[in-house]
Amino acid sequence: MTDTPEDEINDQEMPLLEHLAELRKRLIWSGLTFIIAFIVCFHFAPRIYEFLAAPLAHALEARGQKPELIYTALYEAFFTYVKVAVFAAAFVSFPVVAAQVWLFVAPGLYKRERRALLPFLIVTPILFFAGGALAYYVFFPVAWKFFLSFQTMGGGVDIQILAKVSDYLDIVMKLIFAFGLAFELPVLLTLLGKVGIVSSGALRKYRRYAYVGCFVAAAIMAPPDVPSQVLMAGLLIFLFEISVFSVKLVEPKGETVDA
Repeated sequence: MTDTPEDEINDQEMPLLEHLAELRKRLIWSGLTFIIAFIVCFHFAPRIYEFLAAPLAHALEARGQKPELIYTALYEAFFTYVKVAVFAAAFVSFPVVAAQVWLFVAPGLYKRERRALLPFLIVTPILFFAGGALAYYVFFPVAWKFFLSFQTMGGGVDIQILAKVSDYLDIVMKLIFAFGLAFELPVLLTLLGKVGIVSSGALRKYRRYAYVGCFVAAAIMAPPDVPSQVLMAGLLIFLFEISVFSVKLVEPKGETVDA
């Protein structure tokens, strides 16, 4: 294929100092965006934490219990709010940071490469937020209800939950990021399929190994209980099957390998 004049211009090497200056500019914009987002999110950290704790509060209220979380160290609540601010700022600033990465990389790409990659850049944050929303609105209510069912009250010895604010935030952040990253699987495999690194036929051929990998990944990302890990593994398998279909649509002709 003959390169267009624009492709030839883009293919010219930029001096190293100009590369470094451009990288510095993008890093500054990304850093400033995150810092501003962190300051704003820290101001609203109690409200953000209240939003994250709402599924647990609703599950406790459904059992007739008072929704409350505790902290056992003087500094624990403060640093929990700091982590909340970092967590929220990462979400808020991600589109801007991704845009800065794109602005740094795009000038070095051919026009056809930019057209091919831009849809993936757009859909990546959308799928990540969709995964986080699935964790918050679907997984959390079911999981918290299951965990709370192990409380025993009215017997010889009461067993009742006294959840710590830091522990709760840690598991919530881990699960939201785990679900968000899981939703990036179709994006990654579709991109690899478009450039010819993987094919739908190869994915079907090694499907059984992919399923095992899904369960291994679920064991790492999900809480250490069987229902949560099975649910996460099922989600990964579902996303893998979507990936096989999407790779089939975008892969170069003649790359399909029969199972």
